[in-house]
Amino acid sequence: DLAAEVTVQPVTRLGVDAAIIFSDILIPVEAMGIHLELGDKGPHFPNPLRTPADIDKLGVPDPVEGTGFVAEAIRRTRKALNDSVPVIGFAGAPFTLAAYMVEGGGSKSYIQIKRLLFEQPEVAHRLFRKLTDTLIPYLKMQVEAGAKIVQIFDSWGGELSPWDFERFSLPYLTEMVTELKATGVPVILFGVNMTPHLPLLKRTGADVIGLDWRCPVDEGRRILGPDVATQGNLDPLHLFLPREELDGRVKDILRRAGPTGHIFNLGHGILPPTDPDAAKFLVDAVHKHGAALRQGTLD
Repeated sequence: DLAAEVTVQPVTRLGVDAAIIFSDILIPVEAMGIHLELGDKGPHFPNPLRTPADIDKLGVPDPVEGTGFVAEAIRRTRKALNDSVPVIGFAGAPFTLAAYMVEGGGSKSYIQIKRLLFEQPEVAHRLFRKLTDTLIPYLKMQVEAGAKIVQIFDSWGGELSPWDFERFSLPYLTEMVTELKATGVPVILFGVNMTPHLPLLKRTGADVIGLDWRCPVDEGRRILGPDVATQGNLDPLHLFLPREELDGRVKDILRRAGPTGHIFNLGHGILPPTDPDAAKFLVDAVHKHGAALRQGTLD
């Protein structure tokens, strides 16, 4: 009930065009058998994965038995919204989740996960395999509960070189995208600091590629080509700009994106100190200027 309430609030208070289910990318990981603590300082694994035996102990959970509450939250959200806007389901990417599990939490250097990749690649692939086998049914469960589109977050994939990303992340992302598209829903793929990886991300077959604020939308669209939609890409801290300047940033992104094939969004998550009125102003500005763009009257 609480998850559904929080999911609905941006729709009722801000007027956004879709609702993304309130959850956490590490929920399915906990169901695999590793203890997770969620506190004010972010997610923490008291006993991170450090040996092959640690990885071998992990299970591949039944999505309904292990994480069925996420599906129920989607159903309750749809009911509360009366299906007035689509609900977006989501999951983390195998590499990003593995990084959390091996590092024990957030990291600046990613030394533990990278050492695993480079010193014991076959062990790393065993972990990615288990994660992928967990995440695909987890997302399919969300689709069955009524999610109309799903998003995969490879939040830490940008920490890998393109060569390492192609070797350790791309195969599993591609498998996830292929399996999810087979259900009939579109798939969004998003990663932070991934401009150099855009040609690789396109190879996954995702319908939409999310861009953070480091890549101009028109440049991202040039790299991705006409068959892939984009999402993004306002810097979340631009919500602290004076309203007139924020309005100008919205116009610039919309002009660069063009009238079709783009989902306006922040380039990453909204930050806690943000004034909700600034977010409401942003949504209204996108609706106003987006309509003008489509009509050819954007000044």
